[in-house]
Amino acid sequence: MNSIRIRISGRVQHVGFRACTRKIAVNLRLGGSVRNLDDGAVEILATGDMAVLEKFIGMLYGCPRAVIRDIEVKEIPLLHQDGFFVLRNTIQ
Repeated sequence: MNSIRIRISGRVQHVGFRACTRKIAVNLRLGGSVRNLDDGAVEILATGDMAVLEKFIGMLYGCPRAVIRDIEVKEIPLLHQDGFFVLRNTIQ
């Protein structure tokens, strides 16, 4: 098992991207969370087998209405989270 932090920039807020991300993650049985960042980007924390995580990243490009310009992926210490959650933020 591995955990990664993904930072995605582009048109990824107010287009249903977090819900799409959650749907993909749940279907792949990944644990983690997704949230909007104040700078307009989205942050995803995900835990699973590395091959499944790589598939997950590729599938994010298929989210409708989102335009992904850049993806930064960083391996982080293992997170233990049951389920995949959309986190609320303070962006209006």
